Amino acid sequence: MSSTKRKMYNSIAAIATAHGVSSISIIRVSGDASFEIAKKLSYLENIKTRYAHLTSLYNKNSELIDQAIMIYFSSPNSFTGEDIVEFQCHGGIVVAQEILDTITSYGVRLATPGEFSKRAFLNGKIDLTEAEAISKLIEAKSVDAAKILAKQMKGELKEFVNSSRDGLLKSLAYSEVMIDYAEEDIPDDIMKSILTQLDGLYLQIEQIVDASNRRKGLIEGFKVAIIGKPNVGKSSLLNALLSYDRAIVSDIAGTTRDTIEEQVRIGSHIIRLVDTAGIRDSVDTIEKIGIERSISSVEDADIIIALFDGSDELNSEDDKIISIIDSYPDKHAIVAINKTDLEVKLDREKLQKYSPIDISAKKGFVGLTKNIESLLDSIGEGEELMLISARQIEAVTQAQISIEEAKAPLLTGELEFFSYHLQEAVKHISSISKPYDSEEILDKMFGEFCLGK
Repeated sequence: MSSTKRKMYNSIAAIATAHGVSSISIIRVSGDASFEIAKKLSYLENIKTRYAHLTSLYNKNSELIDQAIMIYFSSPNSFTGEDIVEFQCHGGIVVAQEILDTITSYGVRLATPGEFSKRAFLNGKIDLTEAEAISKLIEAKSVDAAKILAKQMKGELKEFVNSSRDGLLKSLAYSEVMIDYAEEDIPDDIMKSILTQLDGLYLQIEQIVDASNRRKGLIEGFKVAIIGKPNVGKSSLLNALLSYDRAIVSDIAGTTRDTIEEQVRIGSHIIRLVDTAGIRDSVDTIEKIGIERSISSVEDADIIIALFDGSDELNSEDDKIISIIDSYPDKHAIVAINKTDLEVKLDREKLQKYSPIDISAKKGFVGLTKNIESLLDSIGEGEELMLISARQIEAVTQAQISIEEAKAPLLTGELEFFSYHLQEAVKHISSISKPYDSEEILDKMFGEFCLGK
């Protein structure tokens, strides 16, 4: 392959905006061929960096494609750290696709998913925490999530990782010095200082993991399960919240035999709303499977809406719903009494401790949506640092385990084992943002001590 062809092939291109009709579509090219591609499509010779050129774009046959804005970013001052050219053309898949086809006809290859961010990471423009934040921000399910992810893109999690790494490396450096330079004078309070530092980090990780698990619905979308006995109005409530007839509604008990899941916006949150099969004792095989799935949905849900029929007296099926609520004390439960537009026969005494809300799926449920919104907002409150992926949670959890395992050999003076566990903790915590480099231990060792060696 010639050097020109290699340069083209090592450059990547992609449409950066969603497919569909829009005012503007953006096509990006990254790599050494970017500047050459800019000239080939625009026929311009004098292309300034970071300047918006309003120019005509042409295909290989010199036929006009569109009049567009073209911006060139020279390396290393770009998102990927490479040369980048960006074409902002009129929206619609036809124009954008023709520009992309013209670019690839010169030998530039199509980018694989995430390849622009991967190049930014490899070129040191972003770390893994920022890369994951970019990915999650695109799919954010709430305003609170967007704020959290924006902080991570500014380096909030990276600062925590770097601070934790530095503390662990400092303790590790002390340990290595005590092993290799035992004849030197080591301060008597080092042991206490190391234990205090490790206990502090252990507690901090514990708090961060707990907050992350509680608030993960901000990123993924909170799951809200509607449960109740048959014909209590679950499907009617789902349809009312969605503003269209998604679920079949009838007076026949057991109409809903499987879970139905849809997304709906409540306040600043996009939630996954699940309508479940009516929970009761049933001999119907299909209905029993649906009821089992209803119970499973409750286990997976962040919030439970337990619906009761205000026009009917409480019975054993309602008691089953109450027992389900009580079985998950750690979950947020909202008890709602439906059909309050009819004659109320329900005795509220059994439900009073749950502060029930009166609603009517036919006439209105503003109180319910406000309650859900308030609950979601309260979950989103707090300034705690948040981990945004299972990978990050697993990494800090493993680091926490290694920290705990390191304390016993430290107290017994088995410093080689202590160092081993502490190195494992450093590797795990470092994997959140960047690979661990063992030479950092040496930097800490010789930066903290005057050993005279």
